[in-house]
Amino acid sequence: MRSLSIYLIVFAGLLAVVWWWQRPQPMPVQLIAVERGPVETLVANTRAGTLKSCRRSRLSFNVGGQVSELLVDEGQQVELGQVLMRLRQDDRLARVEEASARLEVRRSEREQLCRKAELYQRDHRRLQHLGERKLTSLERLDQAETKARLAQLACTAQQVQIREAEANLTLQRSLLDQAVLRAPFAGVVAQINGELGEFVTPSPPGIPTPPAVDLIDDSCLYVDAPIDEVDAGRVRIGMPVRISLDAFRGRHFHGQVSRIAPFVRELEKQARTVDVEVRFAQLPVDVTLLAGYSADVEILLEQSAGSLRIPTETLLEGRRVLRYDPATGVLREVELNTGLANWRWTEVLDGLHEGERILASLHQEGLKDGIAVISRGAEAQ
Repeated sequence: MRSLSIYLIVFAGLLAVVWWWQRPQPMPVQLIAVERGPVETLVANTRAGTLKSCRRSRLSFNVGGQVSELLVDEGQQVELGQVLMRLRQDDRLARVEEASARLEVRRSEREQLCRKAELYQRDHRRLQHLGERKLTSLERLDQAETKARLAQLACTAQQVQIREAEANLTLQRSLLDQAVLRAPFAGVVAQINGELGEFVTPSPPGIPTPPAVDLIDDSCLYVDAPIDEVDAGRVRIGMPVRISLDAFRGRHFHGQVSRIAPFVRELEKQARTVDVEVRFAQLPVDVTLLAGYSADVEILLEQSAGSLRIPTETLLEGRRVLRYDPATGVLREVELNTGLANWRWTEVLDGLHEGERILASLHQEGLKDGIAVISRGAEAQ
């Protein structure tokens, strides 16, 4: 009996050693603590947006001619009304001088005719007084009256010719002005197409040609971004927006929705978007923003400042997470009641408490309810 007992004890010890060596080892995982923080519901653009200028004019001449003066350079800041480029103007200047001289002639002729009309009227009045005293004939009086009226009509007709000459002078000055390209607003010269001595021609109807000067108002910029039609119905003018630019990664600029397009754009099949314009709350002074930069926008629909939150990537289907049970060292599946959410954070309304730890990543295979785990941080210790 004693030998049998010893044999059983040894056998049990061997079984215990085998179980100890073959027992399931806790899987090392990364755990994160449930914390409080802001959670936002956002709408983002489906494709890259574009930084645009509120005003951009591709300026061209509406008459042809040879470039005689190029007064600006690309990248130069210009003021409202500043002359940018001139065409050869000697022929137009000559027409202006001719029209001005013709106007002076018309005015001089009118002065002569009107003075002559006044003279004839005075003669007529004198003969009227003589006629009242029977000191002149009726025929002479009639002739004087006719001459006075004809002279007055000539004076009036000359005034019409003066207006015609003035209109012609205005026309010639306008044609002269068309040979001068001025800035319609203050901005920066983006591009110049034309050199001194080159001949420029206006664009034929329906055939666009490069502008002589491309002028951009860099004091007012906005982002034009496409939003999916599913999300467009929740966007309202005035909503706050975070703007990010590929040229300045890691930095965000504040703005707000300034316009929502009144139609849906269909660029590709089953890809319909609504264009949304976002204005900067304040243009940054430490960086230079260039029209044409690619940009992304995040439109803030709702926000909760101090909610209990978890990373969105930790959620399983059905709004479930794997919570770590420190008493048993295993993962337990917990169903949550969630609120606001975005691609990064999800608000937890019920199911977890602050400070509890959950599985941080779902990419590791073999993790499920009841699996023993150990935190990588605890294992390192």
